[in-house]
Amino acid sequence: MITSAPWMSSAGTIVDLGPEWTFREPSRHDGDDVYRLIADCPPLDMNSSYCNFLQSTHFSKTCMLVEHKGDIAGFISGYQKPDQSNVLFIWQVAVSPAFRGKGLAFDMLEALLKREGLRNITTIETTITKDNKASWALFKKLDALHGNFGEVTVFLDGQSHFKNKHDTEYLYRIPLK
Repeated sequence: MITSAPWMSSAGTIVDLGPEWTFREPSRHDGDDVYRLIADCPPLDMNSSYCNFLQSTHFSKTCMLVEHKGDIAGFISGYQKPDQSNVLFIWQVAVSPAFRGKGLAFDMLEALLKREGLRNITTIETTITKDNKASWALFKKLDALHGNFGEVTVFLDGQSHFKNKHDTEYLYRIPLK
């Protein structure tokens, strides 16, 4: 639940929390800004700017962009799994350093889940490295809101999959109630 102000969401509709905050789908014009935001958010993995343009266009219905007074404050990238359309995989959650500690990541996630086009989502999946405390906190909060039925398993092992070039990624699967 977003506590800043009341809001409404439907497919393609901008969610407005007042004159300072706008929650919306990203567009083609946001790709470079998303790229720069993610660059400012270690430990997130950098993808190519082209990837961020694809997220902002091809996957805009499953992504969330938040602006504060016209500046990008946060971004969530996600997609519905091709073989399980009721599962929303959250790829990355980025919050600008200037806006951290205000619950924005959770507000973005909640707003995304309330989109008309995502009402069929029954499960959230994400992967998190062991030391990403902010992501663990965010998804544990979501899990708690939905009854603490989430499960964590190894998705990609640092040694056997990444050949020690990346930390182990743990899959956090959260059924929604």
